[in-house]
Amino acid sequence: MEHMEKDNKTAVTTFILLGFGNTPGLQIPLFLVFLIIYSITMAGNIIMIVLVITDHHLHIPMYFFLGNLSCLETFYSSTILPRMLASFLTGNKTISVWGCFIHHYCFGTIVVAECYLLASMSYDRYLAICRPLQYATVMSRRLCFLLSAVSWLCGIMVVTLVMSLMSQLKYCGPHEIDHFFCDFTPVINLSCSDTTVVTLVTLTVSFIDTVPSFLLTLLSYVLIIAAIIRIPSSDGRKKAFSTCSSHLIVVSIFYVSIIFVYALPKKEALREVDKIFSVFYTVLTPLINPLIYSLRNQEVKKALMRAVNKCGISK
Repeated sequence: MEHMEKDNKTAVTTFILLGFGNTPGLQIPLFLVFLIIYSITMAGNIIMIVLVITDHHLHIPMYFFLGNLSCLETFYSSTILPRMLASFLTGNKTISVWGCFIHHYCFGTIVVAECYLLASMSYDRYLAICRPLQYATVMSRRLCFLLSAVSWLCGIMVVTLVMSLMSQLKYCGPHEIDHFFCDFTPVINLSCSDTTVVTLVTLTVSFIDTVPSFLLTLLSYVLIIAAIIRIPSSDGRKKAFSTCSSHLIVVSIFYVSIIFVYALPKKEALREVDKIFSVFYTVLTPLINPLIYSLRNQEVKKALMRAVNKCGISK
């Protein structure tokens, strides 16, 4: 009987994503808010991708990486938001165990890839500002493609390793995930197996993926700011800083949110705050990235106007 009871406990086939609670009066307003966010996010990032591909003025490394970032953000939003919107509209919060694994696989791959891509973008800005004479030689098209490919491959390989370990665990219940997507910690907490190995491996690869890329990004901007300060003219300083300020804002938002959610000690009182910060880096960051780059970048504005003129929308 004990053996049968144990087998029954391990037969969990679905999870329930609790999301933001079950308050009926909030479901439709939340659906509308996140639908608007998703629509603007997809439109903004797709427009950015199209501009980078079609406008030859943007065929330089900075915008190549920006196009890759917009591509990541498009996948990012499409991994999280459609499932959330469906649960708001239908009230169905269940997700299969393997569906949850796939959800986490896509999300994790994009997060790791973004860490490496942001580091590549910071290195590009460092070369452009601190080593302008060497920039064209070092930051070749081949290196741009290589850095982009490595970002994606690292994300795929790391998350494949973690998911292979997670999929071997047994999940006994309860099967309620107190989150709006299948993140690592909420899912792993539902396992009745020994999670020491998968937790240790995940912490190790997370450290390897995030800390060096963060330190490289931080070092790049320390050197960039030091170089900008040494520029004698105020106009020169302003022009130099404007070329990297957008990326600095994006990097700050991304890493501050990641550190708050994953690096700080977990407390019951901070659970809802963690959800808010998770919304910030999974939902709001993909929304504001194209807005930041388009509003603060004259070349993107000009490319957008050229595209509008070609379409005959304006004179």
